[in-house]
Amino acid sequence: MGRMGLAIDGERLAWLALALVEPLAPRSAFALVERFGSPGAVLNAGESSLRAAGLSATIIAALGAVRPEREISALARVDASLVTWPDAEYPVRLRHIADPPLALAVRGALAADEPAIAVVGARRASEYGRRIADELARGLAQAGVTVVSGLATGIDAAAHRGALAAGGRTVAVLGTGIDRVYPSWHADLAAEIVPQGALVTEFPCGTPPRAFHFPRRNRLISGLSLGTVVVEAAEESGSLITAHCALEQNRAVFAVPGPAGVAAHRGPHRLIRAGATLVTCVEEILEEVAPALIERPARARATAAEAALTPAERRVLEVIGADGRHVDDVIRRAAVPAGPVLETLLALELRGLVRQLPGKRFCRRAA
Repeated sequence: MGRMGLAIDGERLAWLALALVEPLAPRSAFALVERFGSPGAVLNAGESSLRAAGLSATIIAALGAVRPEREISALARVDASLVTWPDAEYPVRLRHIADPPLALAVRGALAADEPAIAVVGARRASEYGRRIADELARGLAQAGVTVVSGLATGIDAAAHRGALAAGGRTVAVLGTGIDRVYPSWHADLAAEIVPQGALVTEFPCGTPPRAFHFPRRNRLISGLSLGTVVVEAAEESGSLITAHCALEQNRAVFAVPGPAGVAAHRGPHRLIRAGATLVTCVEEILEEVAPALIERPARARATAAEAALTPAERRVLEVIGADGRHVDDVIRRAAVPAGPVLETLLALELRGLVRQLPGKRFCRRAA
């Protein structure tokens, strides 16, 4: 057959070309690159050499027909960028999974070594599940952790929205081409994610949402992350596939408990029985994967709570001081009747701004 199709110029274009050969698995592609010396050498190899490498006639034909320039044009039309294996922007943690993608299409910005946690769960999520996903994502974002999920309805969407609401970063890994949003009603959510994170996929432009793409997608959700949190999931679900990918990748797995006997919580309960870490708040996640960040969510909550104080509450907080004051001294300095001061102190304590010391003394919590 001679040289395979069109000569490929540029290492990045050659990596993309290999990635576009659908029947060629990433592991097999890397093995070919190692055998031939470069992706360009694979693409330009003779048919006999490719047969000797163990490739089927189907893959050899696909190598000869691949046209990466078309994909480059399609990416440009949707303002997406290309990240290939040798690029500095390629996510560090993906390099260490068993079958990393050769190339990624990205809308937005990937930070190669940013701390990230995946939050996943049921599409038909309960109000409880969506609330927990939102709270965990907000706390992670406030700690400077990127929230990774799959843009699905239910838990995924709640996690993305929670991170966005906290002003943090979130990454959505797609099971389609970068030019498609699935489900279609998440188009607005996808548009919100781009300036505060990224949409990312290994599938070519135009790829529709096929059922078998999502398990493959799930290894990237876990692979981008230090750990995966499963909020709600049936016993046989895509979220458990993501958790199993995380275990295979030697990443942490967390599970949120729920009411006994409820189908949506059987998946997390099964994970907990198998050794996953039971979590109910963001601090328990950070304690395991990023203890240096554990104080950030508490500081963010305290800042938000202080910003929402009434003038009377602010006055009481100002007179308490960092070293603590006796309640009688607080009442005297605030020049407010005892009843309202005691009510205000309780409210400030519940919001995490004040703590009570022995002997009826109060002090401000450290920020």
